[in-house]
Amino acid sequence: MTDPLELPKAGRRPRQTFELEETGFNEVPKRFRRFYRRWRGPGDKLGPNEALCPVCKVVIRSTKELRAGDRVYCMPCMSRLELVEEDGMLIAKVIY
Repeated sequence: MTDPLELPKAGRRPRQTFELEETGFNEVPKRFRRFYRRWRGPGDKLGPNEALCPVCKVVIRSTKELRAGDRVYCMPCMSRLELVEEDGMLIAKVIY
């Protein structure tokens, strides 16, 4: 498996950055709350810096744009995940 972070930077556009605000998600320590929010159902539109955790159905947020192949951590269910694009939406697949 090739690590997307080790690929040459030529041909890739730079990642967008985002300012995260508090969402009221109270299932993690206060300093991490801005990195998570609740999934609002099938009508919920994810941003380019958000991915859905398949284990606990929580949206994981990042200050940088997420892309397929990135790895994220879901603190509420303690899962390590790798992002895969399905139906135009980033879905996280469990690594362990």
